[in-house]
Amino acid sequence: MTADNTGRMTTMEAPGTASSFNLSYGENEDPETAAASSSMSIDKLLPALLECFGIILCGYIAGRANIITSTQAKGLGNFVSKFALPALLFKNMVLLDFGNVIWPFLWSILIAKVSVFCIVCVLTLIVASPESRYSKAGLFSIFATQSNDFALGYPIVEALYKSTYPEYLQYIYLVAPVSLMFLNPIGFGFCEVQKWKDQGNNQQSKLRVVGHVLLQVLKNPIVFMVVIGIIAHFVLHQTVPAFMAEFVDGLANSFGGAALFYLGLTMVGQLRKLTKSTVVTLILLLTAKLLLMPLICKDMVDLLDNSNTSALNHSSLSDYAFLYGVFPTAPSVAIYAVYYNAELEVVTSGMVISTFLSAPIMYVSAWLLTMHWMDPQLLMNSLQNVSFNISIVSLVALVWTIPVMFLSKKFKRLPHVFTVNLFLAQFLTCIGMILWYFVVKGDSFILQILTFSVLCTSLYSTYLWIPAFATAILLFCGVKMPDTIDASYFYGEQQIICTTVVIALSIILGGGSLVCLSRGSWTQNDQNQEGNSSSDEDLLTEDEPESQTLFEPVPPSGELCSVSVLLTSSGQCENRCESTDCLLVQVEELQQVADRQETRHLLICVLLTVSLLANLSSCLWLLFNRDPGRLYLELLFFCAVANYGQGLLSFALFGLDKHLILLPFKKRLISLWYGKKQEEPPQTDLPEDIRMTCTQFTRYHKQQCFHDIVKTRSHLGECFS
Repeated sequence: MTADNTGRMTTMEAPGTASSFNLSYGENEDPETAAASSSMSIDKLLPALLECFGIILCGYIAGRANIITSTQAKGLGNFVSKFALPALLFKNMVLLDFGNVIWPFLWSILIAKVSVFCIVCVLTLIVASPESRYSKAGLFSIFATQSNDFALGYPIVEALYKSTYPEYLQYIYLVAPVSLMFLNPIGFGFCEVQKWKDQGNNQQSKLRVVGHVLLQVLKNPIVFMVVIGIIAHFVLHQTVPAFMAEFVDGLANSFGGAALFYLGLTMVGQLRKLTKSTVVTLILLLTAKLLLMPLICKDMVDLLDNSNTSALNHSSLSDYAFLYGVFPTAPSVAIYAVYYNAELEVVTSGMVISTFLSAPIMYVSAWLLTMHWMDPQLLMNSLQNVSFNISIVSLVALVWTIPVMFLSKKFKRLPHVFTVNLFLAQFLTCIGMILWYFVVKGDSFILQILTFSVLCTSLYSTYLWIPAFATAILLFCGVKMPDTIDASYFYGEQQIICTTVVIALSIILGGGSLVCLSRGSWTQNDQNQEGNSSSDEDLLTEDEPESQTLFEPVPPSGELCSVSVLLTSSGQCENRCESTDCLLVQVEELQQVADRQETRHLLICVLLTVSLLANLSSCLWLLFNRDPGRLYLELLFFCAVANYGQGLLSFALFGLDKHLILLPFKKRLISLWYGKKQEEPPQTDLPEDIRMTCTQFTRYHKQQCFHDIVKTRSHLGECFS
């Protein structure tokens, strides 16, 4: 990747072709012209963000301090959704100027929303359990496509585009009804089907369910006023009658502050509903809303807006589509979840998290778009510094995590065998990036090739474990890019194509495995429920099957848990360990080794799949866009952090082992804080009868109690104890 004297960045020169992309301004514009024709104004963005999130914070404080009760908040929500917002939509539909509308932009957003809606809906129907798949499909699809356009989106768009492209503001009122009138009814239909199936007797016919959904949509004041406003637009010739103008303005103007304040009220206590079982679902939904939606919106505008003669206006529309896709989920989705009594934990927690995640994304995106000129060499140096720094931190985390896996003896069992291989690949990736940072500044081509081989092989290993073949193809067929310092484009377009293929295969393999795992989990749950209904006599037979697990939990008593441990295969019973401490230590160690940590493995698979999706988007963006633009930088830096910071993720999930690290550390801390002699409460503070009971139990019953808890069972002549 090289920088020429015009401020352009050139990369990926294949034989006979030259591919370049511009990060600063149009192809025929100089920096001065670009500066004068900037399509956005960031001066008002920060005040707009502070205004919006300041009002949200006030609402949150009012709800947390119980200044406004939940009943009062519900009343405010009814006012916002049934009076203020319908009046705002009616006014703007009447005043809308359809002559200035760029229709390809509207179709692009429509196609993007429909695409995301279908992706989320289909995947949910495939993965979710049959008991609730339809309600989940409906609500999750609405969650991923319905944006908070008016309360949060409009003030930000107004701050960015009012002085340069004021016509962009009206697109908010054109795009919002797409979800309200077309997509949401489909989601409601799925929820109604779920209610119909849950009734059991199926009293309502399918036609009646469809009619009920359509009636609910038409009764929605927002949809009703949009239709009335479009009719009034042609009847009243784009003018609100004078006798009702003040009334409509009064209601419409009350929407902004009230809606943001109500959004803050709805956030109170929502994160408490987040559980471990909903984390994976929430990550996937936020990925669809904050990553997939903006990328598809931008790509659709780039693809369909071919009739736009102005390159600057086309680029501005494309950037606007990306920003629109980042708008967070609307709070009305939580109301739908309450109404249908389904997935309330996921929807409400996701609404809060998406709102606060969208703010930095929007600000960074707008900041990049308003920069008039960037030094390409300085930019690439910054990218290298970010990759180098995150690699050092990730390396330190992996130096801790890998020994923990070996010391806890989990590396011998599935699935930790594969997890350790992943950690080693991440370790080599960090080593390769650190070496690359120094080697690329030198002139030794052989050393660069060796370092690149280590880095590329290990990085591909984190994607898919067939790296050697892919790296060999690059070494034999690729053409080295002159003066490049970025390892991701060392072999130009061939490397990007190779990376795209590897990542696509990884996503297909990983995504398919996660789908099969999810379907298998709810199938197993159904079998477990059927098994639990059978009698205990059928379960506890004398001759157990050979596939019986070695660790058989018994209902706990106090803090102790009984397990059956295989001691010998010779048909003879070994003597029990006479030391009670020894026996309990063995049980504890075996419990540690037996813990497969399935939830943590599932979580790391999902997060790494999200990272793969970002890398795939980066490769496709660069392959199909000659001038990727400045928004590409945001994705580029995110991919660098995701690739070279995987060790931090591994450390967070597996580095702090409960039995090896946390519990000993807790005991040591208590010992240092209270002293060893104070670990047990002083018996002088206890009543005499309790002290006598404790003494008798310790002297005469404790040993026998341990032996009674650990039972002896036989299987095919072998002895378990």
